[in-house]
Amino acid sequence: MNTRTLTPTRLVLALLTAGLLGGAGATYMAGGPARAAAPASAPATSTSTSRSTSTSTSTSSVAQPANLQGAPDFSRITERYGPAVVNISVSGVRKASAEGEETAVAPGLPPGIDPNDPFFEFFRRFQGQGGGQRGQRDTPVRGQGSGFVVSADGLILTNAHVVRDASEVIVKLTDRREFKAKVLGSDPKTDVAVLKIDAKELPTVPLGSARDLKVGEWVLAIGSPFGFENSVSAGVVSAKGRSLPDDSFVPFLQTDVAVNPGNSGGPLFNSRGEVVGINSQIYSQSGGYQGLSFAIPIELASQVKDQIVATGKASHARLGVSVQEVNQTLADSFKLDRPEGALVSSVEPGGPADKAGLKSGDVIRQVNGQRIVASGDLPALIGQSTPGSQVSLEVWRQGRTETLSAKLGDASDKKAAVAQADSGVGQGKLGLALRPLQPQEKREAGVGAGLVVEDVGGPAALAGVQPGDLLMAVNGTPVQSVDQVRAAVAKSAKSVALLIRRDGDTIFVPVRLG
Repeated sequence: MNTRTLTPTRLVLALLTAGLLGGAGATYMAGGPARAAAPASAPATSTSTSRSTSTSTSTSSVAQPANLQGAPDFSRITERYGPAVVNISVSGVRKASAEGEETAVAPGLPPGIDPNDPFFEFFRRFQGQGGGQRGQRDTPVRGQGSGFVVSADGLILTNAHVVRDASEVIVKLTDRREFKAKVLGSDPKTDVAVLKIDAKELPTVPLGSARDLKVGEWVLAIGSPFGFENSVSAGVVSAKGRSLPDDSFVPFLQTDVAVNPGNSGGPLFNSRGEVVGINSQIYSQSGGYQGLSFAIPIELASQVKDQIVATGKASHARLGVSVQEVNQTLADSFKLDRPEGALVSSVEPGGPADKAGLKSGDVIRQVNGQRIVASGDLPALIGQSTPGSQVSLEVWRQGRTETLSAKLGDASDKKAAVAQADSGVGQGKLGLALRPLQPQEKREAGVGAGLVVEDVGGPAALAGVQPGDLLMAVNGTPVQSVDQVRAAVAKSAKSVALLIRRDGDTIFVPVRLG
């Protein structure tokens, strides 16, 4: 399930590994993936003049009442558990061709060369000749990250993106010993990977509980930012249960701990010295730390680790729905007392949700008694469940609460999606010119009913409805005629929710009537 509850404009989602080929990892800008540049990573065999742990604690300066204690003594935690934090260096090769290089402007040209460069014409004429016939070649890739030892016999947790595409993984301990690691398995859906090195009696970290963390509580990160091994930084928990784009299975811990490229996979400690998360991502406009850091809760990481150790892979469940956020306009349209829950915009035919009786327009409010506040809560809960397990769903349908039971499917079969609606709405009449679908149009669209939007203006246009869209339902009630639309709109005091189908996808569009 893809959650897109955050839509930052020109906002970069930087993965915290030192990256492959000097890249900081995948970034997220204006809704699409890109590759961000990063400083060159320090070699795993670099010589250090001191074996002491580098401490670089960065915390917010906040005035505190006299009766509150200050920051905990992180030096004791660092001294005791710092040796269990490791540096991870990866290397490998990737197939690439001159034509396929992202920065190449023509076959055979050096990557990134400016067309205005004096040597551009030289390379184009001479080295470019026959360049397209060279085929693929092996390009070396390197990267760095962090990890931590969870068992004395050499079991290590880190991020999946740290070891992605790696043919060799080297783990370096604080005592400068190096080991070649085996990747037991990695799970891209949660960004957790498990490594194994041939060693005994290693220092380990104790695992705590992210559930017990409180917003505002002190936390500590240890890792290798930019290759500076065993660096320490501290901050507070800013929020819990955050859903990020393309990471819908993970309810992230948000902190203001200073983490940077190379911190990926390192532990996040609470004030008692227990690991409560794995540092994974940051939001940044520069590719470096800007006050927003995200960690994977240790309970989820441990669950994935146990599956990987037992079977070599992790499995996740799916419900088979596309859901979207419930804002105030949609809450008014569906007569909800508050804007909470996951609004079902479409149901996969024959999927687990379809078999359970879920319908488009249902609002899922609880799963096994756990409250669904934001739409991203649903895929996170479902994704952590076991395929084949039964879940109880509390659903808001046509103004009343119903309870359904669903048998979850396997996420590896097909991934459900999280839709996203435009939030802009206007005032006044609905502003739609509609006509019924012709039989041929129904067959082509693969629908049994609906109305074609011939023209649009006013609030509907401001909400994002376009000519050519198919109007399938109003406030969850299917419509087949203009009269049915008028009747549904007449019953709505403030707003209506239009189920729109466009290019094969369906989504509820909230329209405020004024």
